[in-house]
Amino acid sequence: MGGLVSALLVLASCSSGDSGAPAPAERTSEAPPLAKLTAKPADDATEVPPGEPVTITVTDGAIDEVALTNAEGKAVAGELAADKLTWTSGEVLGYAKTYSYNASATGSDGKKVELKGSFTTLKPGSTPRATINPTDGASVGVAMPISVKFPEGKVTDKAAVEKALKVTTSAPVEGSWAWLNAQQVDWRPKEYWPAGVKVTVEAKLYGVAYGGGAYGKSDLSTEFTIGRNQVVKVHTPDHRMDVYRDGKLFASYPASNGRDNDPNLNTPNGTMIVMAKEEVGDFSNPRYGYTNVMKKWAVRFSNHGEFIHENNENAANIGKANTSHGCVNLLEADAKAYFDSALIGDPVEVTGSKANMPTTSDVYDWLIPWSQWQSMSALN
Repeated sequence: MGGLVSALLVLASCSSGDSGAPAPAERTSEAPPLAKLTAKPADDATEVPPGEPVTITVTDGAIDEVALTNAEGKAVAGELAADKLTWTSGEVLGYAKTYSYNASATGSDGKKVELKGSFTTLKPGSTPRATINPTDGASVGVAMPISVKFPEGKVTDKAAVEKALKVTTSAPVEGSWAWLNAQQVDWRPKEYWPAGVKVTVEAKLYGVAYGGGAYGKSDLSTEFTIGRNQVVKVHTPDHRMDVYRDGKLFASYPASNGRDNDPNLNTPNGTMIVMAKEEVGDFSNPRYGYTNVMKKWAVRFSNHGEFIHENNENAANIGKANTSHGCVNLLEADAKAYFDSALIGDPVEVTGSKANMPTTSDVYDWLIPWSQWQSMSALN
């Protein structure tokens, strides 16, 4: 009997829930939030280009709020996308400044997440200024190029700069940028501009790396209008200067051009543009033995030394012989009439000379064939 009791006790012990086996672990922690916020630039980033937008993005959720502030606590404007997946800053940042961001979002699981951080923008080695021409509100001739210049330093990253330039026209116009040198890039149409076209130029240069530690100082823009189509044509053996409006002869003036027998004194062949107008110009040139020579109604069409101007002292040769040192001489009344009709940017086409215009004048865009012009773009 005692053996039976012992057996039953052993059996009961083996079948008891208090056998000492480990119990299932209790679930004391929740699943992590699904939403994930990401910032660009990342926290603690340095040397951040100020022209690049700051973006905050979320996955598996929607952005609730984003605050981007500068070191003084001033908010930087930005916009949340309609789908609430991305926030993008809407203004450029300063050079060598620290910015902080604070973002929150709600995940698809209903859980909130936050993201905080800060970054510092780059300190440029220099911020050279740039200029743009034509200026706002100008009315110019049909050969006028757009010119962006960098007078305070050379651009080595031409592609970066060119990407920041945009030309918008009120009617379709084929054209291209071309780098004339490391401090000047021009845009011109393939053919002369259509008359009456309105042109807008944007140069988003602030924050753009020019190379060599230089960055753009500020953005530039201009809006101008192309005037009537007027083209001056000078075929030097004819001793005349013809002015065409919309392809039709508008005026024809007797002229005396540069001396035929001396290529150094020719009025050189090529397409130039009206660059400047002076009611009285100083044509003194000690090299050729004359000083204090003032002529009326002077229209410059190159910086090589060529003008269209009055020269009544040469009246005996005007319309008969080429006797000037390269300028186009007209009688005073004709010079005044032409002066009054001319716009900066009008083309002046010269043919028939022994010499060609060298590409040393400030504006020689139209001396370059179109295919070559296109090849001078940094983006081609």
